[in-house]
Amino acid sequence: MPRSMTGFARKAQQYDWGTLTWEIRSVNHRYLEPAFRLPEDFREIEPKLRERLRKSLHRGKLEMSLTVQKDDVPDQDLGVNLDRVRQLAEAARKIGNELHNAIPVDPLDVLRWPGVLQQPELDRDALIESALNLFDDTLKQLLEHREREGAELAQFIRQRLDNISEQVATLRERLPEILAAQREKLKTKIEALQVELDPERLEQEIALLAQKADVDEELDRLDTHVAEVKHTLTQKNSLGRRLDFLMQELNREANTLSSKAIVTETTQAAVELKVLIEQMREQIQNIE
Repeated sequence: MPRSMTGFARKAQQYDWGTLTWEIRSVNHRYLEPAFRLPEDFREIEPKLRERLRKSLHRGKLEMSLTVQKDDVPDQDLGVNLDRVRQLAEAARKIGNELHNAIPVDPLDVLRWPGVLQQPELDRDALIESALNLFDDTLKQLLEHREREGAELAQFIRQRLDNISEQVATLRERLPEILAAQREKLKTKIEALQVELDPERLEQEIALLAQKADVDEELDRLDTHVAEVKHTLTQKNSLGRRLDFLMQELNREANTLSSKAIVTETTQAAVELKVLIEQMREQIQNIE
């Protein structure tokens, strides 16, 4: 089943200390091109994130961001480093003895001094593990999104394939009638010219005309390519490049059909085939 390369996923998890949020955006690209936006404290996990990503995806340009929101710690949970405060007070006293009319030290200024306020330290290993697990959940959500859109793309492509099969079947059914009409048209033109033409030469001209108009081989290959595209849509893993190649082959046969066209019906069928193939090709550019 094909997967689209377009998708979006967002997962947030609440903890007693705050919130972790992962956001992943994905668009089409020839290769897998990930870009991470991580807080500085989480840079070390980027290699693990890339490894997990490569196991799940093969193509697409992805932007992934991790947001860490720590809740405000209530006042009663704030710890004060009294040893640090005493050191600052002693230092302020010594400085005050050397100065005249020294301004008293503001306690709020003391609290702002590095190392005075102490917040409970978070378990670093647990925090990293939580970020990795939440990334896995977010990536799973992205894959589900891409698979749903891929299923819609597959349905779109199958409809166009059915239309191609109808065009091929209609043209194949009318081929004998088209060749017969061209045979009569050629005879009528020769009779109108009032030119005596050797019957053997006439048959040769008719045979050449029939050979030029014979598109059975192209129609057979179109049917074969249609069947292969349908089979490919049932496969797993990365299908986009294979489908793109098959679109090129379908287009090649449509062009050959157009070059052999000697009647309006064949020309119109070739044009319609090219339109259907181009519609599929545009959608296939978004399949992984």
